[in-house]
Amino acid sequence: MQIAVICPFINSTAVGYAEGVIEHLMGLNINVIIDKNLHDGIEDIALKEQLTIFETLSSTTSFLICIGGDGSMLQAVTTVRESNVPILGINTGRLGFLTSLQKESLNKGLQLLWEKKFTLIKRSLLEVKIGDQQALLNDFPYALNEISVSRKDTASLISIQTEIEGHPLTTYWADGLIVATPTGSTGYNLSSGGPIVLPETPSFVMTPIAPHNLNIRPLVLPDHSTIKLEVSGREEQHLLSLDSRLVTLAHNTPIYIKKANFSIATVQFNDTAFYSVLREKLYWGLDKRN
Repeated sequence: MQIAVICPFINSTAVGYAEGVIEHLMGLNINVIIDKNLHDGIEDIALKEQLTIFETLSSTTSFLICIGGDGSMLQAVTTVRESNVPILGINTGRLGFLTSLQKESLNKGLQLLWEKKFTLIKRSLLEVKIGDQQALLNDFPYALNEISVSRKDTASLISIQTEIEGHPLTTYWADGLIVATPTGSTGYNLSSGGPIVLPETPSFVMTPIAPHNLNIRPLVLPDHSTIKLEVSGREEQHLLSLDSRLVTLAHNTPIYIKKANFSIATVQFNDTAFYSVLREKLYWGLDKRN
């Protein structure tokens, strides 16, 4: 078995846990490969000499273990791409909706992985097309959490003309607009007043950011929908965000958003159902009257 380990955001805590994971896996005679970023962060020379650096993942890799928080998991998607390698997230951050394993349960979780006591959750992605400016997206026009448009260099609202499947919907006057996957519904979408959607629900959520009109509300769409956005405003440019990646677009650039033709698999242990994660992360059930 071959397992890849990455740590997108290097710090002493995360690297320390990464070293522990690597040593545990090597103790099970598992071939461990790591990316250059983590290799540079490891200070144990003897350990570094035993590890192979990978540039791209292949089908021979059984899992990718990502050390960090939800932001690290979003970065891991750009590593996995269309390889179908499942991702196991180990949370060394704060909230950790996407990570399956808390750092305090590290050894137990790795043992469950070894014993194959887990399920794989398929998570849909969004794909965006922006015409002749597609090169700005660096050959990966996909997002696991959300794609959003927002204002740039101005305090004024932007106008976002929206069509669904070629049918005019509305023009949002707002700070921006979020199109989120079910996975992303607990991220920026939730902070902006959007609904929580279970990860395997075949839908998208479209949520305005601070809309001017109070009758504008989030909208849930079937995931076979194609969404067209066109932004205008007082300035000449606006921001387009794919998870944590930002690009600047000229106003009136047609933006097309649809479901990607591949998905990402994440490891979920059998004792960590999504409802349990909601109760833990959002502190539901702490009030004994509920």
